[in-house]
Amino acid sequence: MIPFPDISPEIFRIDLGGFSFALRWYALAYIVGLVAGWKLIARLVSTPRLWPAGAPMTPAQVESLLTWVILGVVLGGRLGFVVFYQPAYYMQNPGHILRVWEGGMSFHGGVIGVVLGTLWFAWREKLHWLRIMDYVVVVYPIGHFLGRLANFVNGEVWGRETTVPWGMIFPGGGEVVRHPSQLYQAGLEGLLLGLILSLLFWKSDARYKPGYLAGHFVLWMGAFRVVAETVREPDIGVYGLFGMTMGQTLCVPMILLGLYLIFS
Repeated sequence: MIPFPDISPEIFRIDLGGFSFALRWYALAYIVGLVAGWKLIARLVSTPRLWPAGAPMTPAQVESLLTWVILGVVLGGRLGFVVFYQPAYYMQNPGHILRVWEGGMSFHGGVIGVVLGTLWFAWREKLHWLRIMDYVVVVYPIGHFLGRLANFVNGEVWGRETTVPWGMIFPGGGEVVRHPSQLYQAGLEGLLLGLILSLLFWKSDARYKPGYLAGHFVLWMGAFRVVAETVREPDIGVYGLFGMTMGQTLCVPMILLGLYLIFS
């Protein structure tokens, strides 16, 4: 067993006259991921050699896109958690839906939110939606990697019981040695997925095929999540189809959609 690192989920806290503010690693992961993605996309669309026939959008439009991506991530992630994982609880306590500081965000809900936000942005700006999505998915792994590291620091969404030598006892997870599944997901869904998409973007003509990079994103993300769910502790009382976890069940349409976008 490897000891769980003693890292506070809070980077710092300020208490002034009854007012309290804390910056948490999880919030910082969101901020850094969104800002890094915005800056990288703006730089890519500003590189003329990448776009002999014209970039999919302007740097100014990228800045506007950021607003819709943020709304999609936050609203979609929260509502996805409410609908997919805890519908009964939130039907009885609707006022708790807005308590995002208590935790509870769904990756699949966030993806749906970003898709809808980007679709609205593309329609309003009269841009090609799939070309925009190709850029969003290329930078997405940055934020996902940081988010899974923040999950690990928070000691949440831990793995199943294990006997592997790198297992850990997580705070709140009982006296059980568990897989550090957050780190597995950071590696698979963050680093490896980011490498695959970067290679496709820079070493092939994928960026000229609308929807091709987006297709690879949902295909590989869905596949990696299915694998990670085999060692991740499932949510209590939440069940998927045919013996799968809810996370695995929600990945099936992602994989099918990815295959469609790649081969259509």
